[in-house]
Amino acid sequence: MSQPSIRRIIQTVTGTPTTDGAGVRLTRLLGSGQLLQLDPFLLLDEFRSDSPDDYIGGFPSHPHRGFETITYMKAGTFQHKDSTGNEALIDAGGVQWMTAGRGIIHSEMPMMTDGLVWGYQLWLNLPADRKMMDPGYQNIQGGDIPVVEHEGAIVRILAGEYGGQEAVTDSVIPLFYLDVTLEPGARFSHPVPPEMNAFLYIYDGEVTLGPEDDRQTGPTGQLLVMGPGDRASVRAGEHGTGFLIAGAQKLGEPIVRGGPFVMNTQEQLQQAYLDYQRGVLTQ
Repeated sequence: MSQPSIRRIIQTVTGTPTTDGAGVRLTRLLGSGQLLQLDPFLLLDEFRSDSPDDYIGGFPSHPHRGFETITYMKAGTFQHKDSTGNEALIDAGGVQWMTAGRGIIHSEMPMMTDGLVWGYQLWLNLPADRKMMDPGYQNIQGGDIPVVEHEGAIVRILAGEYGGQEAVTDSVIPLFYLDVTLEPGARFSHPVPPEMNAFLYIYDGEVTLGPEDDRQTGPTGQLLVMGPGDRASVRAGEHGTGFLIAGAQKLGEPIVRGGPFVMNTQEQLQQAYLDYQRGVLTQ
């Protein structure tokens, strides 16, 4: 049996400060001019602030079609309400997973606890044959997220599997999404099948990534795109580290996106706007 091929860093992205919703200040890590998309990942935003002025307006009611949003809170809470009747508040460590499918209208309101709000929203594309599926919603509180602790690593399983434990979330396409904390010098390894694209975002400390004879360094605040291979190998720096790592099956399909809609053709995109204007997006 051949040895696993360790993935290397092929692109390093520094987030772009921007605003969204009703003036929420955030950092766009994926979905900007530096990295517009990484099939099937469409966007990754980090919102992290100790000032209510940065987020108090939240994200008032707005539509989506054709993809999923995965919101993960590190600190603070997040209020969700949508046109299908779902309404819930997740706490720190929790995940809200919304499948827009053929159409949904929702609002999202981050709220501070203990002087901080800190979270991430990841957009995940849907395959062409599932874009018009029924909308769905999953709400998982922080205490229900599986956690694996092993040899200096704490791994929170937001999606997929790690260490023999599986996430309590369901995904349309094969996906893993992990929040990993490593003690100084500790190592983390995870299979990443060749048919997946993958990235790692360092929110604390420094990591080295890649094969032992060609390790590359990534500092705090960098999103690292991983190249071909079938395994990720990460080592923490001397002060330890925290990072998000995600991989998902490539769809290899055309992407036509406009604001809150992500479709496969220009005609489908125009239809989404027309359906919203007519009030039939969610029907």
